[in-house]
Amino acid sequence: MIKNYLKIAWRNLIKNKVFTIANIVGLTCAFTVAILLVMTALFELSFDQFHKSKGATYQLYISNQTPRGTEVSTSNPVPLAPALMEEVPGIKKIARSISEDALVTYKEKDLNLDAEYSDASFFEVFNFPALSGNIENPIPNKNAVALTREAADKLFAKEDPIGKTVTLQIGGEEKPFIVASILEETPANSSLDFEIIIPFENHPEYASSQDVWDSQFLPVYLQLEEGMSISQFEENTRSFANLHYKGSIESSKRDGAVPDANGQYKQFHLMPVTDLHFATYQGGVARAPRTFPLIILGIALVIIFIVSANFINMNIALSEKRLKEIGMRKTLGAVKKQLFFQFWLESILVFLTSISLGLVASNLLLEPFKTLFKTKATFADVAQPNVILLFAVAIFCITLIAGGYPALIMSRLGTLKALKGKLDLGKNRLRNSLIVLQFAIAIILISGTLVLHGQIDFMRNKDLGFNKEQVVSIPLTGKKNSYTVVNLLREELKDNPQVLSVTGADNNLGMGRDGSLYSSMMGFDYKGRGVVTNALTVDYEYAKTLGLELIAGRMFDRDYAIDSLSLVINETMAKQLGEEDPLSVRIPMDDGITYSVIGVVKDYNFQEISKTIQPLTLFMNKDWDLYYAYVKIASTQQARSFDAIKSTWEKIEPQAEFLGSFLDENVDRTFRREKNMATIITSGSVLGIILSCLGLFAISMLVVAQRTKEIGVRKVIGASVSSVALLLTKDFLKLVGLAFIIATPIAWYFLNEWLQNYAFHVSLSPLFFVVAGLMAVLIAFITVGTRTIKAASANPVKSLRTE
Repeated sequence: MIKNYLKIAWRNLIKNKVFTIANIVGLTCAFTVAILLVMTALFELSFDQFHKSKGATYQLYISNQTPRGTEVSTSNPVPLAPALMEEVPGIKKIARSISEDALVTYKEKDLNLDAEYSDASFFEVFNFPALSGNIENPIPNKNAVALTREAADKLFAKEDPIGKTVTLQIGGEEKPFIVASILEETPANSSLDFEIIIPFENHPEYASSQDVWDSQFLPVYLQLEEGMSISQFEENTRSFANLHYKGSIESSKRDGAVPDANGQYKQFHLMPVTDLHFATYQGGVARAPRTFPLIILGIALVIIFIVSANFINMNIALSEKRLKEIGMRKTLGAVKKQLFFQFWLESILVFLTSISLGLVASNLLLEPFKTLFKTKATFADVAQPNVILLFAVAIFCITLIAGGYPALIMSRLGTLKALKGKLDLGKNRLRNSLIVLQFAIAIILISGTLVLHGQIDFMRNKDLGFNKEQVVSIPLTGKKNSYTVVNLLREELKDNPQVLSVTGADNNLGMGRDGSLYSSMMGFDYKGRGVVTNALTVDYEYAKTLGLELIAGRMFDRDYAIDSLSLVINETMAKQLGEEDPLSVRIPMDDGITYSVIGVVKDYNFQEISKTIQPLTLFMNKDWDLYYAYVKIASTQQARSFDAIKSTWEKIEPQAEFLGSFLDENVDRTFRREKNMATIITSGSVLGIILSCLGLFAISMLVVAQRTKEIGVRKVIGASVSSVALLLTKDFLKLVGLAFIIATPIAWYFLNEWLQNYAFHVSLSPLFFVVAGLMAVLIAFITVGTRTIKAASANPVKSLRTE
């Protein structure tokens, strides 16, 4: 019996080649894209899920009540972790860990490695196992380090690294360390990515900050004891916060801050380690929205839905040709169950063929896909038993619905109707509903694509307040003193007419090739109230090199020796100080030294574009290192100028890798996720529209087949081709119009919510949605119109004979 079903199914699929090929091509494309998208989404959702104690592991953060509202920070003082462990019950393990770069030297080889300055308990809080060496305690003492396997291979080649001595440059000094252990590579889905672990006691700020509570710069991670809830822990820390942050709390009260619902001015909170990859701390609230992977999953499901709806509609369209076959089979005694199984088996064959081709195609496209979307996803992410089972159940349900619905309609037909070849689908509610849904989804995707690209163009073209096209940023990763390197660059490049100026700073603008993106904050009292500002150490010619606009006073100048005790602030900082003449401001710092404001620069985006411009204070202090050099070049011959800068760097720091990049590249990297999302949604929109058009084309074929006689009669009595085509097309255009009415408010709501994540964003103009609707109407008209015009142009005599 099964063999007979398979034979008939195969013959029918071969007989209707056009429909079969259209179905297989559509399904294959859909499954290929869906597999790649689901793979990417599951990879994103798997971040930090590999830790054995993930359910009890957290990052500590604190909410501060300030006159400006609630502010959240993950930066903590050095003495916090040991004090918490000793004074607050419920903590099983706690570890401090801060990410920085480290210059590591072995013999003649220098490597700049991603480092974590961590407590030994770091390996008890997290699951980063050691492969060799001291497996139980990878950093057993202050003078030991742990390397990942890949870093060890780069540094030692074929030598056994265990017990070898390497030199690290820390705080401007070279210090020897013993390699105590080799670790597994950090998983691709780990929020913490490092190549070397250095004992925390070696951090340059450790010695001077051991007992300082107002110097906050490091993350703290902990595990709770079994039975300890997050809410109970947070309650346990209230008296601790009130004790150790007493001075800061008093300042907040003095400045008019309002306590939270529990009467706290400082409250510790816990962020689950599985939320680290998604964490945002905007608006004084910590959130972990999984927007990006959920959108990807949604697009994959939408594509599968569209292609399944097409399969239903195309099978209904095809069934017109099979009515007499069904009538004959019923006459010979076939029952509904047999007819249903026959249609269902055909749909299963098409789906299995498409899935197989989709797996092959997705495997062939995997590497280009990973390069395009900068993801490390692999087939291992979808090859998990629970994912495979869910996928199998989904396919079963889809084939049951997609193949079963047309089969149900056909098997219910009366024998006489079937033999006459009459197919009456009534008001076609399901068919029309599917078309409306398909085009509503397409309009939402088109709207999202337009708004996303609009936001990206807005961010790319926004005036950031500095010159990003002609400035090269270079991470100072070598052994030499940072000021020495900047001066050498300045000296070596001064005779190059294409190089206009050179400067340095301790922070980058945008995200450089070294992957860094951070800022430094500080607070002080001014005239009896607390002031918080971002702090930036700079070198001479900073404003000139970056093209900053000076609106009052002057910048740092070599002719003024006292500039080491001077400050330059931005407009927002000047407003926070509240002085009519900001150049009259004198600020006494905690070290007893008074600094004077000598200049005010116009606000510029020194952080991510998604953030509002915050107060900024520029310092000129030779005791604080620079971490980046900036070189401004002429607008002509930029490629040659870049090569000259690279050659000069290699001459000054021959052992250090050149990681220079233009600032516009750095800025683009800060919204890489938005660009990936735009590419995915655009691709989903295009594929969704193509698939929707396939289904619409199939339905138009069905409608034309059902109205062949009507078309002939209208042509005989004088109807024009255009009037007949419009008559056949308008019903479909009404459905697209209904889809536009449904989709527009939905798209507007979600896109408006998404744009609120950006301090500066494009205006959500109605034009975005009008264009999306017009595109959908145009696509539908072209798809249906080509078929209807052909039918309307046919010889009416032939149409009547056919009927």
